Amino acid sequence: MRTKALHPKKVNIITLGCSKNMVDSEVLSGQLRANEIEVVHENTKLDHQIVVVNTCGFIDKAKEESVNTILEQVELKKKGKLEKVYVTGCLSERYKQNLETEIPEVDAYFGTMELPQLLKKLEASYQSELIGERLLATPSHYAYLKISEGCNRTCSFCAIPLMRGGHVSRTMESLVAEAELLVKRGVKEIMLIAQELTYYGLDLYKKRALPDLLNRLADIKGLEWIRLHYAYPSKFPLEILDVMRERPNICNYLDMPLQHAADPMLKAMKRQITRSEMEELLDSIRAKVPGICLRTTLITGFPGETREDVEELKSFLAKQRFDRVGIFTYSHEEDTSAHTLADTLTQEEKEARAQEIMEFQQEISYELNQEKIGKIYRVLIDKKEAGRYLGRTEFDSVEVDNEVVVNTNTKLTIGDFVQVKITKAYDYDLEGELVS
Repeated sequence: MRTKALHPKKVNIITLGCSKNMVDSEVLSGQLRANEIEVVHENTKLDHQIVVVNTCGFIDKAKEESVNTILEQVELKKKGKLEKVYVTGCLSERYKQNLETEIPEVDAYFGTMELPQLLKKLEASYQSELIGERLLATPSHYAYLKISEGCNRTCSFCAIPLMRGGHVSRTMESLVAEAELLVKRGVKEIMLIAQELTYYGLDLYKKRALPDLLNRLADIKGLEWIRLHYAYPSKFPLEILDVMRERPNICNYLDMPLQHAADPMLKAMKRQITRSEMEELLDSIRAKVPGICLRTTLITGFPGETREDVEELKSFLAKQRFDRVGIFTYSHEEDTSAHTLADTLTQEEKEARAQEIMEFQQEISYELNQEKIGKIYRVLIDKKEAGRYLGRTEFDSVEVDNEVVVNTNTKLTIGDFVQVKITKAYDYDLEGELVS
């Protein structure tokens, strides 16, 4: 029999999946703390009594990781090391009935929009006046800012609208207030995230209002970097780039998932854009913001993808020379329009194509990094590992892009900016020396 713990309501939150999930966990943490309930993220000490698993349901591997994590927590509960296991997030939203049947040991499942119900189960009350109050799971010098929820796009491969609903923008005032609060707490970099950044404001303001929001955020004193993630290419509002060029604290960085380059694939994926239109857009982006860092994400192995489609994708990468590229292999998602399409490739063939494209892009990334040798960059110090400081330039986002190894005997402060001269360059990382 367990003895009564010092903190009988200590809650551990485990977050899986994307940065948008992380923000949801941070909001939950803020609400729990306001209810005087002790809360921790990814606690390894096992001195908590309750766990909340915030799941991802995006692709097969993410689903598998989410299910395995739930099972691990249920096993701890069976051994008497946990009192309660709750599950929330995308997987729970989409497969709640299946999960309740297959893993009944979980005390309760909640969907993505059921925060008040989850709080009630945790004997806490939802406090609407706390909008913007979060317990950061990131280091204190950077944070994500989710500007909208859901998505109105109808990409044939994507189940996000099924899990997150239609697009709902947050008000500009609430976002500015939250950003100001984050800066007061020491945040220097804010990364704007949404399922689709460029759609921001169409529901509230009847126009694409991201340029207006960027100007409002750029006015916040002490906010050094603003970074844009997940911009949809079709009908991209080019005014965003005017603001980016004019405001020095908006990073010359854009994350724009393109998914493919061959027109048959773009049409089958329902991307509402052609290769030539994408190339025209990319030319316009680079003309408006010279030196901009472009990151994209691609999918290989979509039903019907031919060898010719793969070669066209490689020729597109050779021409565009993206700074960063991420690759997913296609997996069938129930209730999406592509779900009924028959696979034309085995999983091994899909993965082989993904590897082929990544190796092709690796050469491009290496060549682009080599061009940085001898140049001086402003670097944000993120952490110290194995006696070395690791940081990022404005052209690098957290976890997915280059890290800069700073070789110095000088003591640096995490979250500070320093000037670094690049001395070595690799496929995905840089090395440099402190410039006094």
